[in-house]
Amino acid sequence: MKRRTILKGLLAGTGVALSGFRIPLAQTSDDTGKLFVFVQADGGWDPTSFCDPKANTPGERVINHWAENNEIQQAGNIPYAPFANNATFFEKYHDRMLVINGVDAQTNSHTVGIVHNWSGRNSEGYPSMSALLAAQYGEEMPVSYLSFGGFSDTGGLVRYTQLNNPDLLRNIARPWQNAENAERDYFSDVEWELIRGRQASDIERLVMADHLMPGDLRNRMFYGSAMASVDALAAYADAIPPRDELEPIERRGNDFRSELRRQAQLTVLAFKSGVSVSADLWLGGFDTHATHDPDHEWLLGNLTNSVDYLWDYAEEHGVADRMVVVIGSDFGRTNFYNSQEGKDHWPIGSFIVMEKNQTWTDRVVGVTDGLHFAQKVNPETLERDDTNGTIIYPKHVHKAIRRYLGIEETPGSQRFPFNNTEDLAFFA
Repeated sequence: MKRRTILKGLLAGTGVALSGFRIPLAQTSDDTGKLFVFVQADGGWDPTSFCDPKANTPGERVINHWAENNEIQQAGNIPYAPFANNATFFEKYHDRMLVINGVDAQTNSHTVGIVHNWSGRNSEGYPSMSALLAAQYGEEMPVSYLSFGGFSDTGGLVRYTQLNNPDLLRNIARPWQNAENAERDYFSDVEWELIRGRQASDIERLVMADHLMPGDLRNRMFYGSAMASVDALAAYADAIPPRDELEPIERRGNDFRSELRRQAQLTVLAFKSGVSVSADLWLGGFDTHATHDPDHEWLLGNLTNSVDYLWDYAEEHGVADRMVVVIGSDFGRTNFYNSQEGKDHWPIGSFIVMEKNQTWTDRVVGVTDGLHFAQKVNPETLERDDTNGTIIYPKHVHKAIRRYLGIEETPGSQRFPFNNTEDLAFFA
């Protein structure tokens, strides 16, 4: 068989056309694969004022001021605290929500808590779930893993793109344009097409050259795919509104600022454009050692309003049915107020996993007592089991999500395993 025939077969198997040498993206905007959003509430949120509500216990210190005049509420099968904007959020989304309470981060340290909750391991070295998913489902996408802050370790599996300034993305996506002066572009359309044509012919010539080793051939194929990435990034840049039409930064005086809605907007547009498959959204400020109630009220309200916007905007752009959203934090906050009406660090936290039209939603798993101490659960029934049960740790959550999302046996997950970890049937 002639070498050229062999190469044609190799190229055809990867979707490469010799004519023009165009490599399509691994996934496109009309794909049906799932899309993943991880919302990091940085600083340690208070589940007892959110998804693991606690009333005050006679004889104990006050755990929540809201409980002095209000009772725990419930939407569907999910109890919630009558605090901040919780009622609107849980009433609207309880049917696409799994709450996992009583997750023990085993630490009061922010650094360890962040690493533990977002990698499943309480020491550095393991990647985020977003990285594992991007490596599996979006390896060839130009910005497969978006990060807006927080924990984004990749374990060397994939690159992440920190997208805090869309203008910089436009500069990269359209290198021939002058972002400062549209009337003085670096290249005209004709010049840019000539450059692109020369690139295409050079790549085709290199691929068809004799005496190339398989590794060299593969490298040149990846080089060719960069041309397709330019087109995809340009489409994403075109989809992003001008700066004055982006979701505004929200502020509460000089104390708090949030770009969470803008992060959600940029993420949904990346999903729709087919350039990304996973994203880490980030909101800081939850470390409320003083004035806990007013600070947490604003932060939780901003968090739930932003997640609501994420879902609504995803519906508008046709990707909501594909999204899986996970919300969590470093750990929880103490079951009493300190002398400054704040709450300090507490190792017990929660996760919320959201997805539309699933049988495992509208449920709460995991058990804490009235003072927010985690209790052991049976791995199969998830009911409290003080004799044969286990405390829920972040590794249990990560292992279950890996299995549910189809990446438990992938090379990335096998490289970073959770050995000797019970299987908890969160998604049964």
